[in-house]
Amino acid sequence: MRKVLVVGGTQFIGKELVRRLVARGDGVTILHRGSSPLPEGVEEIRCDRNDGEAVRRALRGREFDFVFDNVYDWARGTTAEQVAAAAGSCGPGIQRYVFLSSVAVYGEGENHREEDPLAPADHQYPYIRNKAETERMLFRLHQERGFPAVTLRPPYVYGPENAFYREAFFWDRIRRDRPVIIPEDGSRLMHFVYVRDLVWAMLRVAETPAAVGQAYNIANPAPLTQVEAVRAFAAAAGREARLVFVPRAKIQAAGGNVFEPPFYFGQYYDLPGITESIDKARRDLGFEPTPFDKGLAETYQWYLARSRAEEPDFPFEDRLLEMR
Repeated sequence: MRKVLVVGGTQFIGKELVRRLVARGDGVTILHRGSSPLPEGVEEIRCDRNDGEAVRRALRGREFDFVFDNVYDWARGTTAEQVAAAAGSCGPGIQRYVFLSSVAVYGEGENHREEDPLAPADHQYPYIRNKAETERMLFRLHQERGFPAVTLRPPYVYGPENAFYREAFFWDRIRRDRPVIIPEDGSRLMHFVYVRDLVWAMLRVAETPAAVGQAYNIANPAPLTQVEAVRAFAAAAGREARLVFVPRAKIQAAGGNVFEPPFYFGQYYDLPGITESIDKARRDLGFEPTPFDKGLAETYQWYLARSRAEEPDFPFEDRLLEMR
């Protein structure tokens, strides 16, 4: 039985990964700080991964074949030094350390390939800076000590159990025949990847010897404009979207936010586009993404079946629309 450590395995990507690992018979341990229920047979280590000394104590004497590091602390950030605490504590027998990075490591721009430069260490945005610095740290460990690191760089991840208010944001409006606000002309590019495709790639690089020391872009074949993305969300629900175009400056002046409520275009979705090429993943891993319409259809069925804590409300959007 393969011994697997998942750093952060109770939300969205981690839940899908743990399900797949358990289904194939691996012995799974989750390192997390919360109290979420775990699947039967899964061991847990309760620890704040941002506390490097606590992580080293918790992992001392433990041996794992594979480690999947897929958690980022959005409130406090997770630095390269904090990831290094886990990477350096997993025992000498580790075969693969799979780090879930992000397309954000490129900082900006379109059609990035894995050999493109990463964002600088002094980048103004902590998330971009931390992800890029962590990749540089892991690849230094690989070069200096042969540490078996692999990094994956997904763009926007969508799919069932998404913890961010993204796909559901649009379906909450489209199903009620409410207008969907489009910032400016809706031409910003959005690149997506299905959560099940991303997890497939995580498992694939763990068992592909040639992947050691490599980074892989994992995404759909091509990005979409914001307008194209909203229309795809609507098509998955069997509806047409009512689009209302509002200048971004007007949205922001009214209090609209990307990172916290009130959202106007889903959580984190209205950001300058960063896109990437997946040629390397296709060539080295045999990666073939799920068609966007198929992945959205499966996600929409989850949306319809999920339990809802409270009904959405729309006062910010109503005020914004009245101001037009």
